[in-house]
Amino acid sequence: MKELPEPSRRGPRVWKLTAIHVVIIIAFFGLLLGAYLASRNTNKARPLSNALSNGTSVFAPTTILISLDGFRADFLHRNITPSLNAFVQAGVSPEFLNPSFPSITFPNHMTLVTGLYPESHGVVGNSFWDPHLKEDFFYTDPARSMQPKWWNADPIWVTAEEQNVRAAIHMWPGSEAHIGDIEPTYVDKYKGHELLGNKVDRILGLLDLPGPLDKDAKPESPRPQLIAAYVPDVDRDGHLYGPNGTEIRSTISSVDSMLGELFSGLEQRNLTDIVNIVIVSDHGMATTSTSRLVQLDDIIDMSLIERSDGWPLYGLRPKNDSDIEPLYNHLKQEAAAMEGFDVYLKDRDMPERYHFSRNDRIAPLWVIPRTGWAIVVKEEFNVKEAKKTGQVYHPRGVHGYDHEHPLMRAIFVARGPAFPHTPGSKVEPFQNIEVYNLVCDSVGIVPKPNNGTLRLPLKPIGLHDSMPPTEIPEDMPEDVPEDVSSTSIESSETIPSAAASSTTVTQVAASSTPASRPAIATTEAAAPSRPVIHDDVSPEDEDKDGKDTNLWWDWVKGKLDGAKEWATGLYDTVSDKISNTAASPSEGSD
Repeated sequence: MKELPEPSRRGPRVWKLTAIHVVIIIAFFGLLLGAYLASRNTNKARPLSNALSNGTSVFAPTTILISLDGFRADFLHRNITPSLNAFVQAGVSPEFLNPSFPSITFPNHMTLVTGLYPESHGVVGNSFWDPHLKEDFFYTDPARSMQPKWWNADPIWVTAEEQNVRAAIHMWPGSEAHIGDIEPTYVDKYKGHELLGNKVDRILGLLDLPGPLDKDAKPESPRPQLIAAYVPDVDRDGHLYGPNGTEIRSTISSVDSMLGELFSGLEQRNLTDIVNIVIVSDHGMATTSTSRLVQLDDIIDMSLIERSDGWPLYGLRPKNDSDIEPLYNHLKQEAAAMEGFDVYLKDRDMPERYHFSRNDRIAPLWVIPRTGWAIVVKEEFNVKEAKKTGQVYHPRGVHGYDHEHPLMRAIFVARGPAFPHTPGSKVEPFQNIEVYNLVCDSVGIVPKPNNGTLRLPLKPIGLHDSMPPTEIPEDMPEDVPEDVSSTSIESSETIPSAAASSTTVTQVAASSTPASRPAIATTEAAAPSRPVIHDDVSPEDEDKDGKDTNLWWDWVKGKLDGAKEWATGLYDTVSDKISNTAASPSEGSD
């Protein structure tokens, strides 16, 4: 009888490896299927953990996030914000919130809702060039800017909706861009001149929707747990009139009255201690002057530049990379001989605290004005001629400078059940990369990987009324215009002045760092280089390649590694059982 060949020892090993890979593949596709089904299951009710009742309805953890664009921290000390000041005394807040660099609207609003530095979420300015897409981002062009390819991170409304927390987004920059694979339940398109009272009505109307336990609840119109609202008024008039004019005082007062109406509406609904409110701003504002302008054409040969990004800072992209170093050396010499600006190479000496280098959307060479200064080209403003004729430079107020300069400071004030602190609690100042985690914690959702580290509960260091306020920084001197309406920017209606106030003032030197400005490309029609403050244009009014994909890839890799470990363990368990069975033949065997 012919002997059978001895089984190959490689057989079990090959079978084991094949089984492990099959299990990994099944687990991976199961994970993808689960994620897809979760993203599509928009009507699934979420367990009402930590729910509170106002006597008529049960509320799951709910937070209102309001951004007051351009609201500088020391605006709270002008005796024209009684509602906000009362809110500070009832809640918890630092003396100021530091924005991220550059201290301009679009990058910072994306940072507020992602917890990422602009270099990480990809919106590195109000305007910029993407060398991979070969396209320009212009915040004044919604058809271009409201495309998801520009927004390289999931904002908090995506985080919330993926975890079955309904979100309502009111005019937040970027909210119309269809970011991620799931939309917020409610999205209100941007309207630059919407009445402040309409914003209050919208927020309260959302809270008046039936909750999931109410008998008249409707799956197609659920009550949101996260409401994020954007208020552009202070920024708009700060650019137009400057941060110290009579008009801006009235605008600040009007915004404060809007908040007072909102607080009253919450109290009438018995929601003051039920709903969290977080009020933030994205940056401050500094006064400009014709005497603080740098004429870029006079210090650099613009024919060597293919395009420039940003405002009021300039990111320069030379036509030839070989010109970067000579241009840098020349501009450094000019900066040493003049005042008002600094020069940096993205990959060499950009201040580390800016976190403004690890993205290809950031130009290689930067001319950054110091706080209160602006950089202009002659086609938009001829400095020499303006000084001869007495022309006043506009915008009257500018931001985008060093994010740690006192005039760029923003605000953060919070109150509600997620902030159970002694009224008037004071915490150490922090940067706005922390806001995302705090808001996620307040509604009970798990944040995605981000640059922030601060979590709830906050740790107070005292009370606001037990410590003297930080001395208020003095703004830069301003030009006195003969007639605002004759300038290059449309004037708005004159608003009655508010009562004068007294504050403690400390002189603050101009910063040696700073800002961002709408891109100007020599190869196509130029976009407006200054803030657009008279139109209803949307403030809507590292590319994913490279380091910007690290967070996503780390997540996928972690899931695959976990699946591999699980599959290996499963195989070992099954193998043990097979071995034990083989060692003890069953009753039916011969």
